[in-house]
Amino acid sequence: MPRMRAVQVKHANGPFELVEREVPTPAAGQVLIKVQACGVCHSDAFTKLGAFPGINYPRVPGHEVVGVIDKVGERVTNWEPGQRVGVGWHGGHCGHCPSCRRGDFITCANGQIPGISYDGGYADYMIAPFEALAAIPDDLQAAEAAPLLCAGITTYNALRNSGIRAGDTVAVLGIGGLGHLGVQFAAKMGCRTVAIARGADKRPLALELGAHHYFDSTTQDVAAELNKLGGARVILSTVTSSQAMSAVLGGLAVDGKMIVVGAAPDPIEVSPLLLIGGRRAIQGWPSGTSADSEETLAFSALANIRPMIETMPLERAAEAYERMMSGAARFRMVITTGQ
Repeated sequence: MPRMRAVQVKHANGPFELVEREVPTPAAGQVLIKVQACGVCHSDAFTKLGAFPGINYPRVPGHEVVGVIDKVGERVTNWEPGQRVGVGWHGGHCGHCPSCRRGDFITCANGQIPGISYDGGYADYMIAPFEALAAIPDDLQAAEAAPLLCAGITTYNALRNSGIRAGDTVAVLGIGGLGHLGVQFAAKMGCRTVAIARGADKRPLALELGAHHYFDSTTQDVAAELNKLGGARVILSTVTSSQAMSAVLGGLAVDGKMIVVGAAPDPIEVSPLLLIGGRRAIQGWPSGTSADSEETLAFSALANIRPMIETMPLERAAEAYERMMSGAARFRMVITTGQ
């Protein structure tokens, strides 16, 4: 049997282990993907730490996967060997829960996540159900496409479903792995884009990415500055600090809303009067389906939007993960297999 490399976590809180395994065979409704690149996401910590219910170990992390179809199982149509594909956070759905019956697959009660529900992309090969596949445009290289399948789709899908129109003021809170893409998407959608981060050091980058204004939350009253611009129609919050989110809510315009895509454990604090008086809202947004991933990739290729990445080979996956978790990466780490 052919063999492959995989980086697995043997148990919760265990180390990453580079192991050799047999290349799996796709069952009915599945495809075998020869992995070329896999983004390293903060959510991979769910697998590393055992923080997601129901994980079976050993488990191979990774849900920002780009590669080429190697084999297809029975009952797989419209996909064939040799096609470039990606797999993101949406790794499959049940088809029969209330959400699926409404066609809302990303909120499936039994949804699957690569690297959590089944082995993900920290490997030379992986198996995925055909409904999780997104086609990769020829204009995108594998390593630059990988982060768009999580950080990209999350920010793009949140913005395009927010109700914004060209000319609206959109503020992006946090200029990191998600935020540096959110700024690009908002600007290319024709919005007056405001970047918000801690310190002045990210100002040049934010402006280079397309931001029209930059506010330093350590020296400026961001809510007051947003109000000088007429208030934000949307604040896209990519940070993991609820305190930072709470501090800028006063900068929402009438009918404005904060869309939360950065997960934080502590509560967001907001005055009901702020919400009521200006019909303001706070909304969460998950990533999206494989069709949403495809549209994110297509728009990114069309508008020349790219993530800023650092790459490391598969055997250095543990190092890539630690660099991402430490916040040292600028801005997304991507594992490559050399295939």
